[in-house]
Amino acid sequence: MPQAKSQKLEFVEPIGKRVLVRKDLAKRETKGGIALPDQAEIPTITGRVVAISAQIQRDEDFPLRQYDKILFHPKNAIPVDLEHDNQLFVVPIEDVVAVFRSEPLKEDKGD
Repeated sequence: MPQAKSQKLEFVEPIGKRVLVRKDLAKRETKGGIALPDQAEIPTITGRVVAISAQIQRDEDFPLRQYDKILFHPKNAIPVDLEHDNQLFVVPIEDVVAVFRSEPLKEDKGD
């Protein structure tokens, strides 16, 4: 029986209606300089989109792009054990609640 070679995974491609997100570091201090205890973590967190499933890319209802900063609810986020700091999560699109943009996306009016 041939022995399976150990492969190092280097890429995670989300499938279905999911995105791969790198979670931002938790803030330990407010803008005013007040230190926050560990228990004060806000349940909705931010991160950057690393990869988008093909299903989401084709769906015009979800205008997400790679590197977008998003706000997401972590309840259903699945941690990906690919990096030592474990900041990657596969997030269902339903848990993405907002996208941060410097300006609104322009609607393509085909007049």
